[in-house]
Amino acid sequence: MSDFAGRRAAVTGAAGGIGRATAELLLERSAEVVACDRAPVELDGAETVLADLATGEGRAALVEAAGVCDHLAITHGIVRPKPIADTTEDDWDAILDVNAKSIYFLCQAFGPLLRDGGSIVTLSSVSARNAASQEQSVYCASKAAVSSITRSFAYAYAPRGIRVNAVLPGIVDTPMQESFLAAASAARGTTPEKLHETRLAAVPLGRTSPPPECAETILWLLGPASGYLTGQQIAADGGLTMY
Repeated sequence: MSDFAGRRAAVTGAAGGIGRATAELLLERSAEVVACDRAPVELDGAETVLADLATGEGRAALVEAAGVCDHLAITHGIVRPKPIADTTEDDWDAILDVNAKSIYFLCQAFGPLLRDGGSIVTLSSVSARNAASQEQSVYCASKAAVSSITRSFAYAYAPRGIRVNAVLPGIVDTPMQESFLAAASAARGTTPEKLHETRLAAVPLGRTSPPPECAETILWLLGPASGYLTGQQIAADGGLTMY
């Protein structure tokens, strides 16, 4: 268990899911936390920022609130599950703006703010490696971009000892997962329950993951125990991908 006393961390996507769990764990371990989302964040002990990070104004608001800090956990993202034939340019633009463009420019903006020896963790997805869910084609593309962005900034910030790594979650129990199951099952003519069973059968560990479990992996990458890792992708997916 890493102690983050005296450390300041910014967390995006902190209103729920993995982001909230990450912010909560950081607070439990004595970090100062700036929690940001485009939905209101209710989190005792955290400084909160209401901002749409797909916009320059939203990113500027987070940068101003965070100030000089040690860690950045980028966990926000959206999905619009649709079959490829039904996907629109608006879907593409919206998903890439939130899931890729905002990550790139947040990493860029936080470079001058992070103390030497700090760390960034991005949230990619096993979808960056596996395109089996055809209703997530644009989401898959955006997460592949996150993995590439992570490597680029890992190289850029390495001379200052700042590490940049990605976590690739598998099936995590979040509202986003529920929305995907509802939309994808309708597109496939099945039920959310049956689709969930089919997806779970492909996971060697045979279960989903609660958000705090994924958050533990994020904190490990943020902290000193992973001090010789940068530019890496850690798949927290129950064995769904093994490379």
